[in-house]
Amino acid sequence: MKYDSLVQTIGNTPMVRLNKMFKDLPCSVYAKLESFNPGHSNKDRIALFMIEKAEKSGLIHPGDTLVEATSGNTGFSLAMISLIKGYKCILTVTDKIADEKVDMIKSLGAEVIKCPKNAKPTDPESYYKVAEKIARETPHCYYLNQNFDSANMEAHYEGTGREIWKDSEGKVTFVIGATSTGGTLSGVGKFCKEHNPLVNVIGIDSFGSVLKKFKETHIYDLKDIKSSRIDGVGKNIIPGSIDFDVIDEFVTVSDKDAALRTIEVCQSEGIMAGYSSGAIIEGMFQIKDRFTLNDFVVLIFPDHGYKYLGTVYNEKWRSEQFFSQDSI
Repeated sequence: MKYDSLVQTIGNTPMVRLNKMFKDLPCSVYAKLESFNPGHSNKDRIALFMIEKAEKSGLIHPGDTLVEATSGNTGFSLAMISLIKGYKCILTVTDKIADEKVDMIKSLGAEVIKCPKNAKPTDPESYYKVAEKIARETPHCYYLNQNFDSANMEAHYEGTGREIWKDSEGKVTFVIGATSTGGTLSGVGKFCKEHNPLVNVIGIDSFGSVLKKFKETHIYDLKDIKSSRIDGVGKNIIPGSIDFDVIDEFVTVSDKDAALRTIEVCQSEGIMAGYSSGAIIEGMFQIKDRFTLNDFVVLIFPDHGYKYLGTVYNEKWRSEQFFSQDSI
């Protein structure tokens, strides 16, 4: 197939059956491989959607500067699309981000500013507040703000959710995905539930995140916030881009278990998935007793493992973190 631009290749990612890891379960399990997007993650979808929405609204013009706070994947997607469309790009990240991600983002011409990972959301040094400050003080600058842009969820409602429903032939009964901004799972879940209200939508959260507790109690407490090693799982704020009514429940996964499952899916299925994909797999194992012969489960794998060669795929790193495959 021929395309006029790289952005035209975003979406329509494959859904692949996992034959070995879940062989003892009665259900069918498929992974939606978002690493097949040109930026190798599901964030290509929202980056393009947010930018084009802002263009149509007249909020940005070529040559302007786009700024965003990101855990890495959105940053790479924004840097790539900004380069193609003629925008400058400034990204704020926490200092837990893998060096490989920073190097890739910079290779696309974007500026990356590291902020302390333990800074509370309201701290002037947090990556949210730094992004806001840059947007205020930089001429012709626009803060995309993925955590509170409805385009985040809309992109996955129109794209990912529609694709999952079509490719499963309407048979999907469980959708399981990582939650951070929440846009992916909210958009996919909304689309699927509109077609079948009985579809179960399970969010994967990390220890030290506020999402699971907020879903269950509607309480947001800064004292609950702790750092996690998993990129793209958990949040220290309550994003406006997450629909808690769509997500039925959250399952909490540890850094260690997520890392071990990431290695396991690579060695059993040949899928070199990202760290958050391991968290999703671990979350499914935690609720494995619920599945029946009639269930069709879709796991949304957000990105590719090559972005984690210095961390979860690095044996020395795993050893330093006291991760051992014998612990599964």
